[in-house]
Amino acid sequence: MFIHVVQFGDSLWQVARRYGADLPQIILLNRLNDPDVLVIGQALVVPERNKEYVVQQGDTLWTIANRHGVSVQNLAEKNNIQDPSLIYIGQMLLLPYINETVQQGDTLWEIANRYGISVSQLVEANDIQNPALIPIGMPIRIPSPLRPVKEINAYITRTNAAGAQEVAALGNLFTYLSPFSYSIQEDGTLTELNDEAVLQAASAQNVDPLLTITNFVRGDFDSDLAANFLRNPSVQDTFIENVSGLIQSKGYQGVNFDLEYVYPEDRENYNAFLRKVVSRFRPEGWLVSTALAPKVHENQQGLLYEAHDYKAHGEIVDFIVLMTYEWGWAGGPPLAIAPINNVREVLDYAVTVIPRDKIHMGIPLYGRDWKIPWVQGTNARTVSSQEAVQLAARYGATIEYNEEYQAPFLHYTDEQNQQHEVWFEDARSIQAKYDTIEQYGLKGGSYWALGIPFPQNWLILQHHFKVRKQ
Repeated sequence: MFIHVVQFGDSLWQVARRYGADLPQIILLNRLNDPDVLVIGQALVVPERNKEYVVQQGDTLWTIANRHGVSVQNLAEKNNIQDPSLIYIGQMLLLPYINETVQQGDTLWEIANRYGISVSQLVEANDIQNPALIPIGMPIRIPSPLRPVKEINAYITRTNAAGAQEVAALGNLFTYLSPFSYSIQEDGTLTELNDEAVLQAASAQNVDPLLTITNFVRGDFDSDLAANFLRNPSVQDTFIENVSGLIQSKGYQGVNFDLEYVYPEDRENYNAFLRKVVSRFRPEGWLVSTALAPKVHENQQGLLYEAHDYKAHGEIVDFIVLMTYEWGWAGGPPLAIAPINNVREVLDYAVTVIPRDKIHMGIPLYGRDWKIPWVQGTNARTVSSQEAVQLAARYGATIEYNEEYQAPFLHYTDEQNQQHEVWFEDARSIQAKYDTIEQYGLKGGSYWALGIPFPQNWLILQHHFKVRKQ
């Protein structure tokens, strides 16, 4: 896979020719509505011939496998496909092998070195009896490189049929799905959530659903609700039994606690509550995880941070989602949503007190459009990566890239002569995030949130990681 950044004078035809790629596959892969319109600074994902294939109209997994000389089983396994009948147009498939022919002077060592694999992998893939004897003209299959195995969690706010369709299409790339959300109530019961459709879709894709529990009430996190709950052990006991019943009746595999804006004095109460939950759920084989605010040191001030005890949660729960996003928040001035320098600052602290193999790094799937000059009390509009590029095309803007933040942005002026600043994610910025997960040796990543189209993300994810299925 290649990432091409559009320069002045580029056409899609020229891009395809430069990389030896198929033009229709580039269009499908990047979901380009008008292939004739490119924006300077726009990032395009280009599939690598003989290594990646983009599903076309009329394709089946059998026809694709047959065309590339691989088995349906190998192709499905390579791409975490649970049901070979479920593929969709524009989906990128990684090919398990590259087909080559032995040339004059080739040895297995030279071929293996050329492709960055071992001789033993070549021998096994081709059932070679004598590695010293490989005749010229012999067809040989080159196994594609192994990718690091990581876990991926995805929060989802749309639990209707549209949400279920998204899970069905992308579920091969998730370990966990976290429908948002069930909220705690004062008597230890929980609010209701119509999540049956997304749970069925998750089950079909072998995705483990996590019951997301919050103190979210009427569109905001309620500190008093969290305080009343965390200070009342008997209500907690009732709550734990109610959650246990939900897990069993709906097929959840664990819980994810996202309690935000908890009062600092409830820090130890929160830790004690988590210990109680783990002692009850772990014997059942149910996972317990938490979502924590992005702290850069233990004693960070602020209602969002103080009750979130990184060290204690790291000892108590199975894994932690670090919410490494929202630096550029809707009610604040324009900024990248997840500047990589800030993300790394959080991780630098986190890995000193939380085991690396318990950390899921938060990843935003959205961008924002601010009116500028920014005025206190105004809110930015949420945009998708595709919408950001469309805005640039519509208003003749150039997409720029901030190297410190590893994030794209643009400026435009609308029909009312109002100036705007847009920060979003693209193939380059999301690649920087996956590189960070790998460099820090983390357990994986966690998306906020499905429902905002970002097709390039799934391609970069596939290229970087093999997603673990439980």
